[in-house]
Amino acid sequence: MTPPPDTHSWFGPSLLEPGVEKVDKPEEFQRLWRGFMTARVTLGVVLMLLQGSIYVLGASKDSALLLICTGYFAAALAVRLLAHPRQLGRTFDVQWISTIGVDLLAFTALQWVQGSSINYAPLFALPILMASILGSLLVAMGTAAGVTLLLFGYASWMSIQAPGEMAAHFLQAALTGAGCFVISFLASQIATRLVNVELRAQRSQLAARVQRRVNELVIESLTEGILVVDRRGIVRAANPAARQLLGFGHKPGDRSFNLNAMIEWQCLVDLMQRSFSGHAAQQADVTIHPAGQGPRHIQVRTQLTATQAGDDERLCVMFVQDQREMQARIRTEKLASMGRMSTAVAHEIRNPLAAITQANALLDEDLIDPKHKQLTRMVQQNAKRLEKIVEDILNVSRVQQLESVNSTPALDLKESVERICRDWQNQTASEHLLSVQLPPGLIEVKFESEHLRRILVNLLDNARRYASHQLNAIQVSVRPTTLEHCTLSVWSDGQPMDQSVERHLFEPFFSSESRSSGLGLYICRELCEGHGATIAYDRTRRTMTGKPVDGNEFLVTLRTRSATSSAQMTHKHTPDTPWHQTQR
Repeated sequence: MTPPPDTHSWFGPSLLEPGVEKVDKPEEFQRLWRGFMTARVTLGVVLMLLQGSIYVLGASKDSALLLICTGYFAAALAVRLLAHPRQLGRTFDVQWISTIGVDLLAFTALQWVQGSSINYAPLFALPILMASILGSLLVAMGTAAGVTLLLFGYASWMSIQAPGEMAAHFLQAALTGAGCFVISFLASQIATRLVNVELRAQRSQLAARVQRRVNELVIESLTEGILVVDRRGIVRAANPAARQLLGFGHKPGDRSFNLNAMIEWQCLVDLMQRSFSGHAAQQADVTIHPAGQGPRHIQVRTQLTATQAGDDERLCVMFVQDQREMQARIRTEKLASMGRMSTAVAHEIRNPLAAITQANALLDEDLIDPKHKQLTRMVQQNAKRLEKIVEDILNVSRVQQLESVNSTPALDLKESVERICRDWQNQTASEHLLSVQLPPGLIEVKFESEHLRRILVNLLDNARRYASHQLNAIQVSVRPTTLEHCTLSVWSDGQPMDQSVERHLFEPFFSSESRSSGLGLYICRELCEGHGATIAYDRTRRTMTGKPVDGNEFLVTLRTRSATSSAQMTHKHTPDTPWHQTQR
C-alpha cells in the first residue's frame, strides 16, 4: 500500500508531490512554441521562393500557387509576431484554426492545385507534430484523422482523373494516414514525458531553493560559529556568530576573508592544516586575541567535506563556540535542577526552623546569665536571617503574580534610595565616587524594601568593580518617565562590555570573571519580575567633572502606586512588559 503524502513536510505537498502544476507556461514549452512558429515562417519563405522560381522560369504560368504560398507566409508571420505562447485546447478552437487549420488548408490547396507533378503530403507532418506536442492527445489524433480524410479525398479525386490507378492512390493514402496516426501518438507521448520531467525538475529546483534558504537562515541564527575554509586558508563562508567570536565583525559585501591575514587567528590555521594533513576531524581549545579586545577562549571542532566526482577540492568546516557560553548553559541546566531542589528544601526547612525559633524564645525566658542571653540573641538573629534566606529562595524560584505586588505596602522610593546609597557609602568608604540625583516631590512604588536594597546594592557593587576612582564615577538617579512608571538608574564610567557578555548579562552563573558566581544580576532580574518591574542595560553618556563620558547604565523601571492601583481596578494580574535587554 502506498503511504499517503507527508502533508506535514516543511516544504508541503504543493512543492514535492507529483501532479501539482507550479507553472502555467513551462520555459521548454515556450521554446517549442516559438520553434514551431519559426519553422512555419521558414517553410512559408521556402515555398514562396520555390513557387516564385517556377513562375519566373516559366515552368508554370499559374499564379495561384504563388498566392497560396504568400498567404501562408503572411499568416505564419502574423502568428509568430503577434501571438503569445499558449497551449492548444482540447477542441478545435480558434488557436487551432489559426495555426494548424491554416497549415492543413494551405497544404491541401497546394496539393489539389498542383496536381500530380509535386507531392506536398510530407508537409502534413508539421501540423501533426505541432498538434501532438503543443496540444493534447485528443487534438493530435483528431488532426491526424483530418489529414487522413483529406488524403483519402485527394485519392478519390485522383482516381476519378485516372481510374486505372485507383488502388495505388488509396493504398498511398492509407499508408500515409497510418503514419500520421503513429507520429501523432508517439510525439504526444514523448511531449508528455518531457513536460513531466520538466515539471519534476522545476519542483526539485524550487524545493532545493527553499531548503537552501532554510539552511542559510538556520546557520545565520546559530549561536555556534561556523567557518568554511579551503586549503589556502580562505574562508568561503562564515555566519555572524563566527565573525563575532573572531572579532572580525560583519561588513556588507565582505563575503570571504583570509585566516592567514591575522596573526591572532594562527591557532585556527594550524588546526585547519592538521585536519587536511591528517584527513580526520580535529578538536581543540584555543585562545584568540582580537585586536582591541580581550582574549577569548573558544572550542573549535573541524570536519572535512566529502569529495564528489569531478571535484577533488575538500573544504574544512570549523565549528567555533565560546567556552563561556558552553559553561553558562551547563550551569543553567544545573540551576534548573538546583532550583527545584532548593524549593523543596526550603519548604522542609520552614517547620524545623520555626521550632528552633520557638524553643530559643522559651529558653531565653529562663536564662539570667548575660553571656547565655547573648547566645540566645545570636541564635535568634541567625534564625531570622535563615528564615529570610528561605523566603527569598521561595520568592525567586516561583513566578510572582501581581497580587503579591498589590499586597506590598507603598514605598517612598526617594527616601529608600537615599538611605541605601548612604549606607553603602559608609560601608565601602566610597563617598567621593557616588553621586545621587533625586527629583522633587513624592514618588511611591509597590516594592519590598529589602528587595530594593538587594537590587541597588548589587548594582552599586557591580559598578564599583568596573568604575574608575574619579569624582562622581558612579551616578544614581531617580526620574519619573510616565504617569505610571519611574526609572531608577545606576551609571558608571566603566569600559564597554563585550557583546558576548552583554548577550547573556542576566543569565544565571554567567560572568566575565572567574571568581564571580554570576548570580547577582540574575537575582536582580527575578526580584524585579516578582514586583512587576523591569531591568535593562544600555551604553549611555553622562556628564562627569564637566565632560561627557560614556558608561554602563542599568535601568530599573518600577510601577508607581497609581499604576498598581489602576492595574488592580482593571484586574490585570501580570506585568505589562517582561524584563529585557535594550537592543542597540
